[in-house]
Amino acid sequence: MERKMIGTPLAAMLGAWTSAQALDVNEQFSVAGTIAGTGQCQQVSGSDGTDTCRGAVPLQLELSYRPNERNEFFAKLGFAAGNGLNPASPWVQAPWAANLEDDVKNINGRQRDYLLAAWYKHTFTLKNESTLDTLFGLLDSTDYLDANEYANDEYTQFMNEAFVNAGNFGLPLFDVGTAVEYGSGPWSINAVGMNIGENDDGNNYNFWGSQLAYRVENSLGVGNYRLTLSGTSSGFPDPTGTTEESIRAWGISFDQELSCSIGAFLRMGWKAKTRLSNTRPSTPAGSVSTVPAGSGSRTTSVSDTFI
Repeated sequence: MERKMIGTPLAAMLGAWTSAQALDVNEQFSVAGTIAGTGQCQQVSGSDGTDTCRGAVPLQLELSYRPNERNEFFAKLGFAAGNGLNPASPWVQAPWAANLEDDVKNINGRQRDYLLAAWYKHTFTLKNESTLDTLFGLLDSTDYLDANEYANDEYTQFMNEAFVNAGNFGLPLFDVGTAVEYGSGPWSINAVGMNIGENDDGNNYNFWGSQLAYRVENSLGVGNYRLTLSGTSSGFPDPTGTTEESIRAWGISFDQELSCSIGAFLRMGWKAKTRLSNTRPSTPAGSVSTVPAGSGSRTTSVSDTFI
């Protein structure tokens, strides 16, 4: 259930660190790992939150086996100690979007712990150098929807959920589904369908989403312009709690290099609850980010969001 803030909370990050390593065991098998940690404090005035300091240390391991260029088997394991400020914050969106201790246990009510993703992918090569990837297994919908070069990674870019993915989509993580990825020149189309064990209200539901993207290279650098649509089956209580409704959402995600070391992004989204026939904007966010040349994992960012 969503928590609403009354008043003004102030949260401060005492410190954060991330270390990522990858190892190619041989031409077919590779292992990668990410470990991160943070200490966070919040000072809350006039809301139902409390003044507190908390920390968290998540660890993720990725295993990939590619018997040939057309096939891949992948698994991701997640472990964590602590939940940071996430359960204590009065904000609807989490101060840290990482998969923390509560997130890696009993995932989506499936009685599954620590196994986040496990899928098989087959790649088809089509005419004109186009490709089509098909996947099925335990998927993370954020791997295929609402992408952004500068605001899509809670470990190496922004921590706050508002700058990792648009909240209006309610993108589900780590459950059964299938996905396709099609690429042809500067155009790409992704689509995903999933069945989610249960949402925050304990209801099972189906999710679908699609992303249309165009990549351009201009005098400034590389830019990406994306449109994302998503929807669910019923399973979300209306404000009166008497009926369940489905959700439809759409949004845009743009990012553009401004120079070899500076880039900017814009992400906006809207959500419509079908039974109520109302539409409202959700999580417009923008940023100018400095990206050190030759480094894909370290950024210094100045950003603003309206929720």
